[in-house]
Amino acid sequence: MTSASAPLRVQHLVLNVRDIEESHRFYTEVMGFQFVTELDRRPQMHMRFYKGGTENHHDLAIAAVRDPAALPDPAQWSMTARQLGLNHMAVQYPDRGSWLKQVEHLQQQGVKFHVRGEHGMSHSVYISDPNGYGIEVLYDLPPEMYQDDIDEAFAYFKTLPTEGPGALEDSTEAPVLRRA
Repeated sequence: MTSASAPLRVQHLVLNVRDIEESHRFYTEVMGFQFVTELDRRPQMHMRFYKGGTENHHDLAIAAVRDPAALPDPAQWSMTARQLGLNHMAVQYPDRGSWLKQVEHLQQQGVKFHVRGEHGMSHSVYISDPNGYGIEVLYDLPPEMYQDDIDEAFAYFKTLPTEGPGALEDSTEAPVLRRA
């Protein structure tokens, strides 16, 4: 019996959206993704493709729902799983400086921060897109800060303010991860 081969990574994500123009503006102007191309075969399919700072042909795509009026209003995002589907996607920034700049940009754009905090292996802010999809905006800490206790790194979370100047602060102190 053979075993499964390990994949390299999740290569891209496709989100179904109610308003392709609104979502396009959000992912380009608010999140900073670069528009790559559009596939318009209406009425069957209308998609747009985006990439971040990678060499991938695309990292994210949005697909217009054919009948958006039939969709329920987007639910308020929560880390608590309440239904089947995507809980959240994580968008990583290359370093602390670019992440802080993006978090400030999000705040200036009036994006609501649902949760802001420091994990044992990354620092994050959780937001939603116009369709209610959860997005974790993060940067990773250096592996030497957490690799000796990955279980504790996953369990660790320090909650921070979601509004005002406190939501833009970021500690450079290494969390204490080892169990006593």
